[in-house]
Amino acid sequence: EEGRPCPFVSKPRRLRQSKATRLGIMSESLPPPVPAVGVVCLRGEEVLLIRRGAPPRLGEWSLPGGRIEPGEGVRAAALRELREETGVEARLIGLIDVVDGIFPDAGRHYVLIDFVAEWISGEPVAGDDAADAAFVSVQRALGLVTWSETRRIIEQAVSFGRVGEPGNCA
Repeated sequence: EEGRPCPFVSKPRRLRQSKATRLGIMSESLPPPVPAVGVVCLRGEEVLLIRRGAPPRLGEWSLPGGRIEPGEGVRAAALRELREETGVEARLIGLIDVVDGIFPDAGRHYVLIDFVAEWISGEPVAGDDAADAAFVSVQRALGLVTWSETRRIIEQAVSFGRVGEPGNCA
C-alpha cells in the first residue's frame, strides 16, 4: 500500500502496520487505555475483595481499585481507592504486576497497576462503586474471583507477603 511521500526521500514510502494491528490484537473501537490501580490487601491469611457495582465485570468479586486521577501518584491512588471502596486503611508493601484489562464488551481498556498491601485498620464497608466488601480466606477468594488475571495477582501477592514476613528472605 502506497503512503504519503516522505520529505526526506524522493519516492513514496510504504506504510507499515504495527505488529499488534497485524496480529489482530488492537481494536480501533476501544478508547485509549486508562491507567488504574488495584490493591491486594492482606490481613493475616485473608484477602480483601469487593463485589463490583459497575462495569466492567459487574457483580463479580474483584480487588479494590480504580482510575488514577490527574496529577495523582499511583501509590496515593491505590490507597485512596482502597479507602473509598472499603473504608480500610493499609500500608503498601510492594508492586505485584502491571496487567492489561481489555474488556471489549464494556468498551474499556485499563492498564492495571497492582499492589500488595498490609491491613492497618478498619472493617470493610462497601463504598463508591463497590456493591460489597469483605475479608475472606485466600482459598475462598480464589474460588470467588472469576477473572484468571485477578486470581494470578492474588496468588503472587500472597507469595510476596510471605517473603516479607519475619523469618523469610526478602
